[in-house]
Amino acid sequence: MESADLHPRAVADQATDMVARARRLHDPELLGLSLRVLAWTYRSLWDEASARRLLDEAVRTSRKHGLAHVEASALVSRATVLQEMGRTSAAARDLDDALVAVDRAEMDPAERALLHGRIRLSRAVLEQNAGRLLAAEQRYRALLAEGGLDVSRTVIATNNLAMLLAERGAFDEALLRADASVDLCDQAPGLLAPAIQTRAWIAVRAGRLREGMHDFERAAQAYSDAGIPLGEYYTEFADAMMDLRLLPEAATAAANAVRELEASGVSLMATEAQLRLARIALLTGDLASAQTHADAAAEAARHQRRAGWRDRAVLVGVEARLESRSVGVAEAGTARRAAGRLERAGNLHSAVEAYLVAGRVALAVDRPRDAIVTLGRAGDLARDGQVLVRLRGRLAGALAARAARRPAATLVECRSGLRDLAVHRSALPTIELRALASGHGAELGEIGLGVVLAGGSPAKALAWMERTRAAALLTRFPASDVPMADRRATSVVTGDSGQGRGIAVADSAPRVSAEDWARKGRASEGSSVPRFRGLAALREALDGRTLVEFGKFEGRLVAVVVEPRRARLVELGAEQDVATELRPLLFALRRLANPRGGAAADAARASADLRIARLRDLLIAPLGVGVHDELVVVPVGMLHGVPWSCLHDGPLAQAPSATFWVRTRLAAQERDAAGRTVLVAGPDLTGASEEVEALRAVHPGAHVLVDAGAGAGEVVDALADADLAHLACHGSPRADNPMFSSLLLADGPVTVQELHGAGVAPHRLVLASCHSGADVAYAGDEVLGFVSAMLAQGTAGVVASIAAVPDVAAVDLMLELHRGLRDGLTLARALHAARGRVDRSTPEGFVNWCTFSAHGAA
Repeated sequence: MESADLHPRAVADQATDMVARARRLHDPELLGLSLRVLAWTYRSLWDEASARRLLDEAVRTSRKHGLAHVEASALVSRATVLQEMGRTSAAARDLDDALVAVDRAEMDPAERALLHGRIRLSRAVLEQNAGRLLAAEQRYRALLAEGGLDVSRTVIATNNLAMLLAERGAFDEALLRADASVDLCDQAPGLLAPAIQTRAWIAVRAGRLREGMHDFERAAQAYSDAGIPLGEYYTEFADAMMDLRLLPEAATAAANAVRELEASGVSLMATEAQLRLARIALLTGDLASAQTHADAAAEAARHQRRAGWRDRAVLVGVEARLESRSVGVAEAGTARRAAGRLERAGNLHSAVEAYLVAGRVALAVDRPRDAIVTLGRAGDLARDGQVLVRLRGRLAGALAARAARRPAATLVECRSGLRDLAVHRSALPTIELRALASGHGAELGEIGLGVVLAGGSPAKALAWMERTRAAALLTRFPASDVPMADRRATSVVTGDSGQGRGIAVADSAPRVSAEDWARKGRASEGSSVPRFRGLAALREALDGRTLVEFGKFEGRLVAVVVEPRRARLVELGAEQDVATELRPLLFALRRLANPRGGAAADAARASADLRIARLRDLLIAPLGVGVHDELVVVPVGMLHGVPWSCLHDGPLAQAPSATFWVRTRLAAQERDAAGRTVLVAGPDLTGASEEVEALRAVHPGAHVLVDAGAGAGEVVDALADADLAHLACHGSPRADNPMFSSLLLADGPVTVQELHGAGVAPHRLVLASCHSGADVAYAGDEVLGFVSAMLAQGTAGVVASIAAVPDVAAVDLMLELHRGLRDGLTLARALHAARGRVDRSTPEGFVNWCTFSAHGAA
């Protein structure tokens, strides 16, 4: 049977021959044993229907000829297959029958003991699959303590015990057991892949992400080498991707798991995979799909008599109805009872989530006392869990404290949760994973902001906003040791969008590579909650400028305005009001970037002017700042997509956070400006070479890269020590994955991820490319894209556009910008002066006037 796990296809050929031989010889014992081995190869390849058919014949044959020892072995194997098919009652009957067969069989006492061990192991697995985790844990511990199992069953028992320990948060012992299981596979190599997979799943849940992702890669390779389908692997990989908030990858893995497991007839695991799909749909806001998948999983688990899995599925359905505002008192009771059952079964992670859902529903139906009790239970259970479980517990505690009108206690829970999140975030190897991880704390951040806003203190409100703002960007990662050529995307599609400086599309390589997991950020700032150093230090850095930091709470916008002599807290309107004006403005700017007729251009211009005026009224006018004051704007959420330069008449710079702006200010003050100027013209861009030649006159002695000399390697090398860099290239945005936004160079697109990994950080950078400033907001007040990635690596100032850049019209703006930089102006002041000389009467000039913005203090 060991060989059937390790090399199922090869063993299947041998077993088929043995079955044929047994039939020719009319040898019932050989036939029964051969059928069982052949069935196990089908089971290893997830063909459960064929496996059951063969085992049915093995049982019939052995019973007909009174071969009790063969019957017992076949029944135990069939029980395993029936469990995986979701036929738990039938599996239990087979195990009962197997015990009877063992007792009447004439066999060696040692063999009898091994069969008894197999049956007891199968009963433990039944308990586990039914959701009775504490009972299963006791059975596994007893089996391992008695030592009556063969090596393969010892691996299985140890592996399953490790999973149960992880479910209740005992990660230290769980990892020790998982290590022991993997080590035992030296004697049972056919079980190595699932053992490594289990260790990977536990490590990720325990926060040991590098080890976990490395093991997932090893497991996938082992399955592939053995030719074994990846249904179970996909299921557990989906869990890991959910923990990392890589939701598209999680959805793909879960869908693959459902497809493979259903096709193989493995109903038990297919139900578990479908529940993953429901959870992912919930996280992505697809409430209808979440409800559909949850209902289907709950019904399947009911038929399989798996109460624990049914409870988990029902809870996802309740949560979907909660998010769609369609819950009542009945759902509150359903969630509370499910939570109690999951707690009694020893399923820590699910019980915490269940009590949290029950508490939320109680709050939604105006039962605060019930909510406080259930939320408190979630907090108590989560206290000793892994970091993401503790975060859910802190969220429950914050909701309970807020319901009890205890603002100080609410803030304690929020601060503690965000500190835990910072530790978790610091273990992640890429800027994108860190930004995604901040989403785990988004609700804690908003709850805390609500408390400090109620207090009315601008200083405290700003300090709280900074606690959650752009934390992922604070760590500067070391440059990769892998050459740029080896990090490049392997497949490239280029084309002309007809809209100026776009588009170049790089196919998505893996978002997190094995090499990424081997890297760590080197700045200690990234491993803690961002530290805001107070208004006095901020004003000193601002040096007469006014900072405006936006926040949002319950769908409404607020702003903290820090002026040279005072700070104010300003309430603005609904975020949706801004969205209503922003979408048509961006649409109008797209039309103006590529005007197709006078009437259409006039209509687009009229629409743009109207939307700009309304956005000024919504976002700038209530702030009470001077018309020509120099502003530093820290957006939040969708406000990162606002063309801020056209909303204010004075100089303006954007920043991911006030802390980050101060960092760029200090970098600008410390810079000795000894670096060179680098000018790059990408391929197939009208006017790019002429633009660079014109800029050469402004910067004599600049290092110029054009034509074939402007490849990725050459550009990266040139930018490494540049004081000022200018890139005139086609650009391609990826709103779905901003780290794969790209610039087209001579040898193809180079992505943000590749530039960031190379450690590229010129002191000042001008991106004369379409959408290069269109960074994407992430949950938890994070932002990612070209600009933020460059600032994170040490660039102190960037000029970029949030929209398409008309080719030829951009040249004059760039010339004026660089003349200002040559004369010693900051990027914000040089851009403001250059924009003042733009001919706004033309569609192209108006677009450039609107869409270019400065970022950072340099």
